Amino acid sequence: MIRDSVVEEVRARADIVAIIGEFVSLRKAGKDYVGLSPFKDERTPSFFVVPAKNFFHDFSSGESGDVFRFLMKHQGMGFVDAVKFVGARCGVEVREERGRRKGDDPWRPYYEASAFANSFFMERLWEWEGGKRARRYLEGRGIGREEGERFRIGYAPDSWDALRTAASRHELNEDILQELGLVKVSEKRDRRYDAFRNRVTFAIESPAGRVLAFGGRILEGGDGPKYLNSPESPVFHKGAVLYGLRWAKGEIRKQGAAIIVEGFMDAVSLAAAGLPGAVAPLGTSLTPEHATLLRQYTGHARILFDSDPAGLRATFRAADTLLAHGIQVSVATLPDGEDPDSVARAGGADALNRYIGQAVDVLERKLAILEERDAFRSIERTRDALDRLLPTLRAARDPGLRDIYIARVAQRTGVRRRTLEAELAEADVPASGPGVPRRPRRMPKPPIPVLGVERQFILLLLKRRELVERAGERVGPSDLEDRAYRVIFEELLDDPELEALPEGTMEEAVARFERLMGDPEVPSPAEKVFADTVFRIENTDRDRRKDAIDAELPTAGEPEKTKLLAEKRKLIVGEGPVDGEESSRSVDWRRSARRAAKESNG
Repeated sequence: MIRDSVVEEVRARADIVAIIGEFVSLRKAGKDYVGLSPFKDERTPSFFVVPAKNFFHDFSSGESGDVFRFLMKHQGMGFVDAVKFVGARCGVEVREERGRRKGDDPWRPYYEASAFANSFFMERLWEWEGGKRARRYLEGRGIGREEGERFRIGYAPDSWDALRTAASRHELNEDILQELGLVKVSEKRDRRYDAFRNRVTFAIESPAGRVLAFGGRILEGGDGPKYLNSPESPVFHKGAVLYGLRWAKGEIRKQGAAIIVEGFMDAVSLAAAGLPGAVAPLGTSLTPEHATLLRQYTGHARILFDSDPAGLRATFRAADTLLAHGIQVSVATLPDGEDPDSVARAGGADALNRYIGQAVDVLERKLAILEERDAFRSIERTRDALDRLLPTLRAARDPGLRDIYIARVAQRTGVRRRTLEAELAEADVPASGPGVPRRPRRMPKPPIPVLGVERQFILLLLKRRELVERAGERVGPSDLEDRAYRVIFEELLDDPELEALPEGTMEEAVARFERLMGDPEVPSPAEKVFADTVFRIENTDRDRRKDAIDAELPTAGEPEKTKLLAEKRKLIVGEGPVDGEESSRSVDWRRSARRAAKESNG
C-alpha cells in the first residue's frame, strides 16, 4: 500500500501532458492537447488531455481519468506501479508500505492530532469566554463567525500548556504534537510547552479538507513574531500547499482565474467581502509546486500583492514562476500603503473588483514601471530596460504568449524581433512545462560541489551586497534546501545591508551568519559564481530526477532502461550555464520602487 498523502502529492505534481506524451503523440489545441486514440484505431484525433483539470478523455473508447488511470489502462500497470512510475518522473519518492490493512494510513495519528488541535482552537475562539479579545480582533477585520468557521479560524489561549493538557486527556502522542510544531521543548526546563499562545490561528488545509498545519497571528500585547507558522512535518510541506485552496478551487474554475494574495488575512478578507477565489502561499515565495497545483484549476492568475518594493519584487518573481508553468499572469496595482485586506474592509467587493478589473498583463506592468522611470530615453537606458524585460520573455512557456511578448518588446524598444529571439535562444533556461523545446547547454558543470552551492551563494551575497536584489528576482528562500540558509536569505532580501540577524532568529542560522561574515573568502569571479550558483539552485528538480533515474535503473527492464539512460543523457547535456554568462538578466525593481516612493514623498 502507498500512503494517501503520497498519492495526492504525486497526482498534484504530475505533468500529465508530458507523461501521456511518452506514449501518445500530442499537439496543442487551445489550452488542451489532442492526439489519436491509444485505445482504438482511428484517423481523426479524438483523444484529449486537459492539463488544467489533470485528466484525459478519449471520445473514441469512452475511457477517461487521471494519469494513473491512463497508465493502468494503456500499459496494463497496477495502481501501485502507476504511482511509482509517475512519482519517479516528478521527483516524489514513493515507498510501498507492506503489512498494513487496506486503508490503514500510518500518518493518521498526525491528521488526528491536527484535527484535535483545530477543534480545540475553534472552541476557544467561539465558545470560551476567554476568546472575547480574539473575536473582537476578527470583527474589527470584518470577519464574522460564519466566515471564521468556514476557514476554521481559532484562538490559542495565552497559556503555556492549555493545548498540551487537553491533548493529554485524550491520550494524544506528545511526540507527534512536537513533530507537528504544536508543542516545543524548553531547553532550560526540558519540558514541553504550547507553541501557539495568545494567537488567532488559521488552519492550513489540503484541497481535500485535511488540516495539515497552522498559522498564528499574535494579538496585541503578546510576545514573539507577528506571524508564526507550523514547521514542515511528515504531512505538511509549505512549498506545495496554498492557503484557502480548499474553498477557492470551485470559484477559481468558475471564474477561470485565481487571485493570488500574500497572506492568510488577505485571503479570508477577500472571501468575507464576496471574492472567494483567493489563495496565498505560506510565508514563502510562490514555488513551482504551487504553480503545478494551480494549473489543475486554471490557466490564468491575478496577483494582488502589496505595491511596496518587497511586494513588487515578490510579484515579478511569482509571475515568472507561473508563466514557466503555462499560466498567464495579470497584476493588480493597489494604492500606496494599501493591501487587499485594508481595501476589502474599507470598500468591500466593489473596491476590490475595481482594482482587479484594472489588472494588466505582467509584461505591461513592467513596461509601465519602466516608462515611469523614463527608461527608454537613451540607448544606454534602453539596453538596461531590455535586460529587465528579458526574464519575463524567457519565462513565458506558452508559444503564443511568448510570441506576443516578443512583438510587444520589439515595438517598444526598437530592437528587431530576430535579435530578441536570438538573445532568448542563447540563454534560454530549460522549462518544466509540456511541449517546450529544450536548448542543450554544452558547457561543463560548474566546479562547485552540490552540497556547497547554497553556502557559496549566501557567502557571495554577504560579500557582494549589490547582488542581493538581483538574486531575489531569480530565486526565493523556499528554493534553498538548507533551513538555516533559507532564514539568512530571507533576512537579506528584507535588508540587503544586514549586519546581524534579528533577536530570536534560529540559532543555527545565527551561527552560520556569523561564521560567513567572518570568512575572509570573497567568491571570485563574482559574476560567474553568481550565475553558476543561481543556475544550480534553480535546477534542483533536475538533479532530483537524475537521482530518481539512478534508483530505477537496477530494476528496470531493457526497454525501460534504454529510455531512462536516454533521459539521463539529456539531463547531463543540459547542465551548467554558458560560461561567464547568466542564464537570465535581472532587474532591480525594489530600488526603482524605492526611488519612486522618495520622489512622490518629496
